[in-house]
Amino acid sequence: MSEHHDTAQGAITPMAPSTLQGSPSGTDVTTTRANSTRSSVSNETKEKETAVIELEPRATLPDPHGSDLSRKIRHRYASTYRKIFTVIFTVNLAVFLAFLIKDRGNPNSREVGSAASANLLVSILFRQEEFVNLVYEIFTHAPHSWPVSIRKRLAKVFHYGGCHSGAGTAAVVWYLLYTVLATKEYIEDSQVDTLINIITSYIVITMFIVILTAAHPKLRIKYHDYFEAFHRFAGWTALLAFWTHNIASANVTARQWQQSIGYVLIRSPNFWFIILSTSCTIASWSRLRHPEVYPEKMSDHATRLHFKYRKMQPFYGVKISDKPLTEWHAFATIPDVDPESGKINGFSVVVSNAGDWTKKQISKPNQRKLWVRGAPLHGLLYTSRLFKRIVVVATGSGIGPCLSLLFADVTPRRVLWSTRTPEKTYGPRVINEVLRADPKAVIWDTTAKGYPDIVAETWQLVHELDAEAVFIISNPKVTEKVVFGMQSRGIAAYGAIFDS
Repeated sequence: MSEHHDTAQGAITPMAPSTLQGSPSGTDVTTTRANSTRSSVSNETKEKETAVIELEPRATLPDPHGSDLSRKIRHRYASTYRKIFTVIFTVNLAVFLAFLIKDRGNPNSREVGSAASANLLVSILFRQEEFVNLVYEIFTHAPHSWPVSIRKRLAKVFHYGGCHSGAGTAAVVWYLLYTVLATKEYIEDSQVDTLINIITSYIVITMFIVILTAAHPKLRIKYHDYFEAFHRFAGWTALLAFWTHNIASANVTARQWQQSIGYVLIRSPNFWFIILSTSCTIASWSRLRHPEVYPEKMSDHATRLHFKYRKMQPFYGVKISDKPLTEWHAFATIPDVDPESGKINGFSVVVSNAGDWTKKQISKPNQRKLWVRGAPLHGLLYTSRLFKRIVVVATGSGIGPCLSLLFADVTPRRVLWSTRTPEKTYGPRVINEVLRADPKAVIWDTTAKGYPDIVAETWQLVHELDAEAVFIISNPKVTEKVVFGMQSRGIAAYGAIFDS
C-alpha cells in the first residue's frame, strides 16, 4: 500500500520497535505500554499527550487441560486431517464389503473400476481451485451468532487435504484390486482387447504407486522438488493411460454385451468420472500466465514482488514459478492500491530467504517475468472471518500472508510479530501496515531482545482482547508450539499444516 493510501486510511507513523514490545513473560506483573501522540503548543499538554500510560495487568498463563497423553492424542495425533482421511477410508471399506456381500465374494471388476474412478475424481476436485474456493465459501458463511464450538470446527476446512490424500489412497487400493480382477479375466479370456486393458492397467497402477510413495510426508518434505516432479509427470502419464484403459475396457465390455463402444461409454460411470477429472486438470493449466513482475527489494533477506496484470482481493494465494514444468511455490497475496484513486490495481507477495529459489528472487532486483498458474486460491487465514475477535501471530516473513488479512480489516484483531530487526529487514512500509491494522501491535525485535515466550505473549493478547481464536503463520516448529499451547488451554488456534 502506498503512503498516500495509508494516510487516507488513518495510518499510524511507525514507532520504534522497542515501544511496541511486550515485557518478557513468565511472571504475573504489571506492564506499561506507552503510546506516543501528537504534541500541542502548551508544554503541559504536550507532556500529558506524550506520556499516556495504560496499565495492563499481565495474564498468568494457565496450566494446560488434561493429562500430557490426552493432550497429545487430542491435539496432535487426532488431527482433523487424519480424521477426514480415516472417514473416507472407512466409507470405502464399507463399499468394498457391500460389493463382497452382493457378489458373494467375487466383486465385479467394472464396479471396482468405477469406485477407483470416483475416488480419483474426489482427489482431483480437492486440488481444483474453484472447487476448493467454493468449499471455503460454504464453511465460512456461518454467522457469528452460531456457538463458537461449531465455528471453530468449521474453521478447520483448511484440512481439506485429508480429502485429497484419503480419496487418492483409496483410489490406488481400488485400482490395485481392479488390476488383480482384470488379470484374472485375461487369464480366462485371452483376447487382444483384454490384453490392452491389462497393459494400461499396469501402467496406471505403477504411476499411482509412484505418486503415493512420493507423497509420504517425510519424503515430501525432504525431497520437495522431486515430489512435485513425480506427482506432476506421473499424474499426467496416469491420466493418459487411464483414458486408453477406459477405451480398452469399454471395448471389452462392448464385445461381451454385443453393443457398440459408444453405447457402453455413455453408460459407464468411469467415462464421466475421467471427463470431469481431465477437465479439472486442463482448467488449472489453461490459466497459465507469464506476467511482468516489479520487485521491491526490502533487504538482503526479503523482497516484495508486485504484479499488475490483475486485481486481487484479500485472502487469496497464487502459485509462482520460473520453471513451470518442474516446481511451483505458493504465496499469499497482498492487494496493491493505487495512491491516487485508492483502488486496488494489482497485488504483491513477500518473499523471504528460505531456500535456493527464494534467494534467487531476492537477488534479482530488475523487472522480469514469472509464471503464474491456476485461479487464486483461498487459504487458512480466510477462515478468520468466522470469529468475532482474533489474535494474529507471525514470525519473520510470516507477516507477509498476514498483511492480506490486515488489509481486509474484517475482524477485530491484535497482532504479535516476532522478527529480527523488523524495520531494517522489511522496511517502514510493512511496519506501517501492521500498525494501521493494530496500533498496539506487539512487534518483537529478536535481535534486541532475544526470542519471546511466544505462547505466553500470545495468551496475553488473547486475554486483552477476549479473542475467540488465534491464527499463526510461522515455521512448522513454532506453529505447532503455539497451536498446541492455545488448544490445550481451550482457545481455538490455527496454523498452516504441511498439506494446507
